[in-house]
Order: sequence, then structure tokens, then C-alpha cells
Amino acid sequence: MQKRTVKDSKIVKRKKLKRIFHFDYTLVFCLFLIIGFGLIMIYSSSSYTANVEYGDPSYFFNRQLIFVAIGLVLMAAGFMINYNALMRKHWYLLLVSILLLFMLIPFGRTVNGATRWIRLGFFNFQPAELVKLAVIISVVAMIITAGRDIKNFKTRITIILIIGVVPAALVFVISSNLSSALIIFLIVFMMMFIVSPNHKNYLIAIGVAAAIGIVAVIVISNMPADSASFRFNRIAVWLHPEDYELTTGYQTVQSLYAIGSGGFLGKGLGKGLQKLGYIPESQNDMIFAVICEEVGIFGAIILLSIFALLLWRIYVIAMRAPTKTDMLLCMAIFFHISIQLLLNVAVVTNFLPNTGVTLPFISYGGSSMFFLLFEMGLVLNVSKKIDIEEKV
Repeated sequence: MQKRTVKDSKIVKRKKLKRIFHFDYTLVFCLFLIIGFGLIMIYSSSSYTANVEYGDPSYFFNRQLIFVAIGLVLMAAGFMINYNALMRKHWYLLLVSILLLFMLIPFGRTVNGATRWIRLGFFNFQPAELVKLAVIISVVAMIITAGRDIKNFKTRITIILIIGVVPAALVFVISSNLSSALIIFLIVFMMMFIVSPNHKNYLIAIGVAAAIGIVAVIVISNMPADSASFRFNRIAVWLHPEDYELTTGYQTVQSLYAIGSGGFLGKGLGKGLQKLGYIPESQNDMIFAVICEEVGIFGAIILLSIFALLLWRIYVIAMRAPTKTDMLLCMAIFFHISIQLLLNVAVVTNFLPNTGVTLPFISYGGSSMFFLLFEMGLVLNVSKKIDIEEKV
């Protein structure tokens, strides 16, 4: 009888170990596909510029490899960390991220007229990326803390103002980073939307914002070109990029040339021409244009389909998460990646004004890669808590 008990306990332990170390293989496969393709496109899009500026065509590729390696370590940390403990200290994380944002004022590095980076050793750290993570952790923590009070409209508005508006405004004012500010606000707004028992107020707010945007576009489009401010000038460039082809619309026009010349099947990997000094910083925000030129609209659709599969897996994990905290955390990360992806594609294809937003897991840069992979580690952390029998 005792032997059977010991044997049974060993079986239980083996089952627990199997459950603890299980994670979503489909999500990991999609993630690695995207990162691998991103590395190929980093080399393809930057080799000419890297050779001209640094005498090494692999300069940006090698650095991105290092960023990915560090990011994978952070993803492993996210996979193993007790994020509930992190949420209990969410105010400290948010405060540190905002203090680092203020450090841009005395120590910020200005690139192309924007002061968004702090030089840390071999790479430039972007505090706005840490703010995004802090906002994700904080909005989930505040929803959980609010409990049933989250059904109160006043409570939700308070969270939007404190976690959404204030950090977004600071990012916009201090670093002139409209895209990150917009992403931060939209993450919080969408989180309040999904926990709201009544979506009417949010739909009204969206309608009012859309109406104001349309009126603003009409007004700006009828303003003299020399009377528009920097922000208004972006709208004018968006509406008529060909009129600013040699000035502020240069990047947009060259990106559209790349997309158009690629056609449906593309010119072939490595055979794009617009990356040869025509698209500024082609390995960064506008890398999607190089992708369209070299692998065509068909290749871009395949890439976006893999992104869609990755996002679907995050959504599935959220819906099958064992606790409300787990579900909300996955949904916040889902909104972050999907909003940033949609903004980047919309900007590159000129459906939205140029705001300087990176393509997740693909654009060159360390800060974005670090925190996005850490977030994926958190999603996998939730995934391992789901019973294997329940996974699809």
C-alpha cells in the first residue's frame, strides 16, 4: 500500500513538472519566424548604408543579432518571473520609467530632430519603450485592484487619465514621440473598453474623435503651406506627399515608390533599389517598404498572416488563462503589438501621417526588441499555467 502511494506521488510530480514547463509552441514558432525574417531584412535593407557609413555591410545586422540575443534572455526572464509580484510594485516601475523619460532633458541624444534616446554603452536606450511596459503592468494592476468598482464609469475614466493620458502626454512633450504616446493611450483605452459593461460611451468617444479628425484634416488641407506648424505639416504631407517630394515628404514618397515597384511578387530578396540611399534609415521605421519591394505584396501578406497567427495565439492564451489577471495581461500585450503593427503598416503605406513607429520584432533597434520579447515571455508565462488538455 505504501509503495503504491509513493509511486502515485511520483506520477503526480512528473505531471506537475510537465505542466509547469509547457508553453505555446505555435506562438514561439511564429515569433521565431518573424524574428528570423526580420534579421534577413535588416541585412538586406541596411548593408549598403552600413558599408558606406561604417565600412562594414553587416554592421546593423551584427548589432541586431546582439539585441535579439539579449531580448531572448529577457524573454526567458519574463517566462520565469512572478509577474504578480511585479504588479504589486507597478507604481515603482511606472515612476522609474517616467524618471528615465525626464532624463532625456539633460542627457538625451538627438537624432533627426527628435530627442528620444539615452546613450548606454553600445546602444541607445529609448525610455518610451519602458513606459509602454510600465503602463501595461500598471493598467492591469489597477483594474484588478478596482475589483467591482471597474464597472463604475468614473473609475475607468480615472484610470484612463492617470495611466493613459499622463504618461502619453509626458512621452509626447518630452521626447516628441507621437507614435509611442498614441500607442500608450490606445492600450489603456482598449483595456477600459474590454472591461466596461457598457461600450456606448467608448463608441461615442471614438465617433467624436473621428469627427474632430476629419474636420482638422479638412481645415489643414485648405491652409497655406507656409502657415502650417510642424504637426500640421505632417497632415499636409500625408494628403499630398508629391507636393513635398524634395522636403518633408521625401521619405513617404520613396517608400511608396518601393511598394509600387515591388508589385505583387517583388524584385527578389536583396534586389531592392530604394534602400540604396533613397529611403532614409530604411532598416528602421520604413523597413516594411523594403519588404514590399523585395518580396512583393504577396510576401507582405504572408508576413502579416504570421503576425495574425501570433496575435491569435496570444488571444487564445488570454481566453484560456486561469485567472483574470493572466487574461488582462495577455490582452494588454495583444493590444500593444497589434496597435504598433497596424500603425507601422498604415504609416508606411500612407494611410496615416508619418509618426515614426517601428515594425514589431523586425525594425532595427534594441529598446523595442528588448521589451517586446520580455512581453512575449510574460505571455508564455501565462501559457504554461494552462492545462495541456485545454490547449488547442
